[in-house]
Amino acid sequence: VNLSTGNTLGALITIRYVKSPYIGFEGNYTYARYTETFSPFGSPSSGGATSAGVQTNASEYTLGYVAHTPKLFSVQPFLAAGLGSIAFRPTTYGGQSLQTQARAAYYYSIGAEKMVFSSHFGLRGQFRQVFFLAPDFGQNYLTIKHHTSTFEPGFGFFLRF
Repeated sequence: VNLSTGNTLGALITIRYVKSPYIGFEGNYTYARYTETFSPFGSPSSGGATSAGVQTNASEYTLGYVAHTPKLFSVQPFLAAGLGSIAFRPTTYGGQSLQTQARAAYYYSIGAEKMVFSSHFGLRGQFRQVFFLAPDFGQNYLTIKHHTSTFEPGFGFFLRF
C-alpha cells in the first residue's frame, strides 16, 4: 500500500515563554485538513490500481524547547524542537467511516522574527518539519508502518507581552 497526501493550508498557534535568549519553552497547536490517498499497488498515474482517499482533519499538540540566538541585522533568529502527538480525525462525509487515530510526533523549526511598529508586535517567518508514523486508522488493509513528515513554511505575526 502506498500513501500520498494532498497539499493544504493550515493554522499554527504557538504560545512561548522565553526566560532568557537560550532558555525558552513553547506549546503548539496546528490544524490542517487534507486527503490521504491510499493506492494498493503503486500510484494510479504509473498504471497502478485504483486509489482510495480519506479526508482527514489533523490536529497537532506539541511542547518544545526554543532558543533565540543573537540578533543579526535587527532580526532575531530562533531554533525550536519538541514532541507531542497528532490526532487524525476522518471527516464525516470523506472519512469512509474510519476511526480517529493519534500518532506520536516530534518536530524542529528554524526561523526569524522582527519587531515592527511597536515593542509588542512583530512578524515571524519559519520553516517547520514534523515527523510521525503514517496513519492507518486501525484498518489492517491500510497498514503501511511508514514514517513520514510534513514540511511547513510559515509566515505570520506575534504579540509580545
